[in-house]
Amino acid sequence: MTAPPSPATVQVVFTPSGKRGQIQAGKSVLEAAQQLGVDLDTVCGGRGLCDRCQIDQSIGEFAKFKIHSTADHLSPPSAAERQFFPADSPPTRRLGCQAKLRGDAVIDVPPESQAHRQVVRKRADVHQITVNPAVRLYYAEVPQPNMHEPSGDLQRLLDALEFEWGLSGLRCDFHLLPALQQTLRAGDWKVTAAVHLDSRIIALWPGLRTAAYGAAVDIGSTTIAAHLCNLATGEALASDGRMNPQIRFGEDLMSRVSYAMMNPGGDTDMTAAVREAVRGLIESVAAAAGVDPAEVLDITVVGNPVMHHLLLGLNPVELGGAPFALATDQATAARAGDLQLSANRGARVYALPCIAGHVGADAAAVTLSEAPHQRDEITLVVDVGTNAEIVLGNRKRMLAASSPTGPAFEGAQISGGQRAAPGAIERVRIDRDTLEPRFRIIGFDAWSDEPGFAGAGGVTGICGSGIIEVIAEMFLAGIIRPDGIIDGGMAAKSSRVQPDGKTWRYALYQRGPGAGEGVAVHITQNDVRAIQLAKAALYAGARLLMDKLGIDQPDRIRLAGAFGAHIDVKYAMVLGMLPDCPLEHVTSAGNAAGAGAIIALLDKTARLEVEDLVGRIHKVETAVEAKFQDHFVEALAIPHKTAAYANLRRQVDIPEAAAGGESPGGKQRRQRRRVAR
Repeated sequence: MTAPPSPATVQVVFTPSGKRGQIQAGKSVLEAAQQLGVDLDTVCGGRGLCDRCQIDQSIGEFAKFKIHSTADHLSPPSAAERQFFPADSPPTRRLGCQAKLRGDAVIDVPPESQAHRQVVRKRADVHQITVNPAVRLYYAEVPQPNMHEPSGDLQRLLDALEFEWGLSGLRCDFHLLPALQQTLRAGDWKVTAAVHLDSRIIALWPGLRTAAYGAAVDIGSTTIAAHLCNLATGEALASDGRMNPQIRFGEDLMSRVSYAMMNPGGDTDMTAAVREAVRGLIESVAAAAGVDPAEVLDITVVGNPVMHHLLLGLNPVELGGAPFALATDQATAARAGDLQLSANRGARVYALPCIAGHVGADAAAVTLSEAPHQRDEITLVVDVGTNAEIVLGNRKRMLAASSPTGPAFEGAQISGGQRAAPGAIERVRIDRDTLEPRFRIIGFDAWSDEPGFAGAGGVTGICGSGIIEVIAEMFLAGIIRPDGIIDGGMAAKSSRVQPDGKTWRYALYQRGPGAGEGVAVHITQNDVRAIQLAKAALYAGARLLMDKLGIDQPDRIRLAGAFGAHIDVKYAMVLGMLPDCPLEHVTSAGNAAGAGAIIALLDKTARLEVEDLVGRIHKVETAVEAKFQDHFVEALAIPHKTAAYANLRRQVDIPEAAAGGESPGGKQRRQRRRVAR
C-alpha cells in the first residue's frame, strides 16, 4: 500500500497575529513567516545557529481556521534543535528555521520570538514598549576572495548583507577597516555585524553573536541614573545612580551657569565632570550585568537644558538670561567616543530634543513616557526639581512651561534640611489636640513613637517629602495660619511651639532623655517661607498653562521624578503645590524621564515620535507672562488665597481659617487684647 502523495501546498495560520496563507510544502516555518509578513526574529538568518526563532505548534482540530494541526505536519526535530532544547522541553517547541512544513499547521509565535516584541514597563498604567532598537545584529557568511572576482573584502561583506538581509546602501564606519580582514578570517568568513538604523555598520565580530546592549541615561542636576538593557529582548539588566559631581560647581542650575560665566573654561570643567560620571555609571551597570562595556552599542541621554548642553560640550551661558537661547533644540546624534563614554568604539549616542530654554530633554522624555498627547483627558505632568518642568494637554493641544521652584523641595535652604538618605525624616503626623509629632526616618520602618525607634541609628535631618508633610500637618493642626505665619498663640497649647527671635518655630525633634541619637530638627518661619515660595512658583506655572488651555482644573495629574515618587499627594494638595483635582487622579509617574530614555533606546520609532511631539508643544515663557506674578502672589497662601479646592475639601478637613475663619491662636490673642483694654 503506497502512502498518499505529499501536498504541494499547506495551509498555515500564525497566532496571535492571525496571518494565514497557502505555503509551498517543504518550506520552513521561518520562510512561511517571512512570506506572510509575520514578525519572527532571527539573527543567524535561518541557519540553526541561534535560538531566536522559537515557535510553538498548536496541536488539534481548529474549526475556526478549518485546520487539523498534528505533530507530523512538521518535520522531526533536527540536530540543531536537539542541541538547543533540553530533553524535558515541550515537543511542540521548535526552531522556526528548522521545522519544515509537511501539512496544515497552526503556529504560535511567543512574545520572546517576535522581532518587534513588546515589553511592559513596571508601572501598570503605562503603555507597552515595542522592542525595535536602532542597532540590530545581522549574521552573514561572506564569500571568500578568488582570482575571478577581485572585489575587496568590504564589498563582499556589504554584498552578503544585502543578499541575505536586504540591507542595501550600507556604509561601514572607518574605524572597522583596519581590522576588517583579520575579523573575516578569524571567523572563517562568518561574521556578525551591528548595523545602526539599517544604514551603517558600527561593529563587527567573527562568528555568531546574539546579544547587543544599550544604556539609557538620565542626567539630573542632583543625581544621574543609568539603565542597561538588552536590545534584543528589551530586558532591563541593571540600574545604578550617583550624585552629579557638578554639585561642587553649584547647587542648582543657575549657579552652574553663573560658574561658567565667571570662570573661563568653567563649562569645560563641568563637561568633564559629568562625562566622567556617566562613563563610570555605564561601567557600573555593565559590570553588574556581567557585560563588557565594549558590548554597549547604543546610548540614549536625557536631561534638563543645562545638563544636556554640558554633556554635549555646549556652553550653557546663553541659558542664563533672556531669551534663554538653546544651542540646539534638535535631537542630537554623536559617537560615544566623541563624548569619552565607555562603550563600543562605534556606539552611537542619541540625545533627545529639548522643548525650550528651560524645558529640556528630560521633560520631552517624561512626555514620551506618559503619553498625554495620546489621551482625550487633559493631563498635567509635573517634574519637580530645582526647576519644575510642567506639561499640560491632550491629543488636541500640548503646552509646556518651567517654574523656578528652587531647591527647597529637595531639602536645601531648610534649616534642618538634607537630601533623602538614611536618617532623614520622610513622614510626619501631628496630633491635632496635643500638637505632639510622630515621624518616620529613611532606612527604618518604625515610627518615632513605636518601640525600638531609639535604636534606628539617629535622626540626621529632614528631606523634601518630610518638610512638605510637616508643614502641611502644621497647617492642618492650626500651628501655621493660611498666610504661612507660625502662630505663636499656639505656644499656650504646646511647648513644641517655641520663640525664635522675632518669629516662632516648631520643635519636630529634640534630643533628650529617651529621644535617641541624632540632631535637633526645628521648623522655622524661614523654612515655611522657602516652601511657600517654591510651591507658589509651581502652582503659578501650572495655573498659567491652564489659563492658556481655557480650563479650571486638569482631569489627571502625574508627578514625575524621584521627588514625585516619594511625596504624599494629599499633602502636596493641602499646601497648594498643585491645582485642585480629585486625589485619586493625582498619582506618581516614578522616574518617567528615565522611562522615556529607555523607550527611545528600545524603539527607534519612538525617537521620531518624540521629535515630532516636541515640535508640536507650545512653550509658554513664565518670565514674560504678566499673569504669572498674579498667580504667584495668590498661591503664597495655604492652600491658596482664592482657589476653592472643592475636591480637596471633600476628602480633607481643612481648618476654618482657610475659608476666611480665624486660627485658635489668633482668637486667643484677640481675647487677650480685649482683656487688656
